[in-house]
Amino acid sequence: MKTIDAFGLACPKPLVLAKKEIDAGCTELEVRVDNETAVKNLTRLGEKTGLSVAVDAIEGGWLVAYAGAGDNGVSPASRGSAPSIGSAGAAPACTPVACSTGAGCGYCVFVGSDGIGSGDDELGRNLMKMALYTLAEAGDPPVSLLFMNAGVKLVAGGECQVAESVASLIEQGTEVLVCGTCLDFYGLKDALAVGEVSNMYDILERMREASKVVSL
Repeated sequence: MKTIDAFGLACPKPLVLAKKEIDAGCTELEVRVDNETAVKNLTRLGEKTGLSVAVDAIEGGWLVAYAGAGDNGVSPASRGSAPSIGSAGAAPACTPVACSTGAGCGYCVFVGSDGIGSGDDELGRNLMKMALYTLAEAGDPPVSLLFMNAGVKLVAGGECQVAESVASLIEQGTEVLVCGTCLDFYGLKDALAVGEVSNMYDILERMREASKVVSL
């Protein structure tokens, strides 16, 4: 059993260190972390790679332990669970990481601001609300919807119309990832209304795996 001491490391560093070991063939791995975002991201990594995940509280943080998958190749239930952070949506039927085609899978939408375009700020915010509403109603939902920088204010700032549109997209199968570092920066992590706290690594991976990235 190999142990990674990631105390004091902000995401996505613990995730990158763990993934490097797993990619190298390590199936018995423990990662010590001191923040909830890392626990959630490491748990998703285990589920994605088919390893069982156990989360235990330790002094000053958590111990995330990986073990080999069961005989059927499906990850057994973890004996612990990651702390609940925000509202996680259902996984889409076709996620970028599940696609084997070189052209990628579907399209993803990147939201890096709380408004669209430059000029009048209020107009920009209204345009963003309309854009997300249109995405939810158009019948062709993106595989992933990614929020970073000021874009996280849309899903953690009390914008009811935006939250409803994003929740509708989640129901249609869209994976919604929200930058945890950005939420921390704006002091909004506890205000996240919809979507899943994520990290730079996963957000960039969704962009890389998609067939097309649309930036709002």
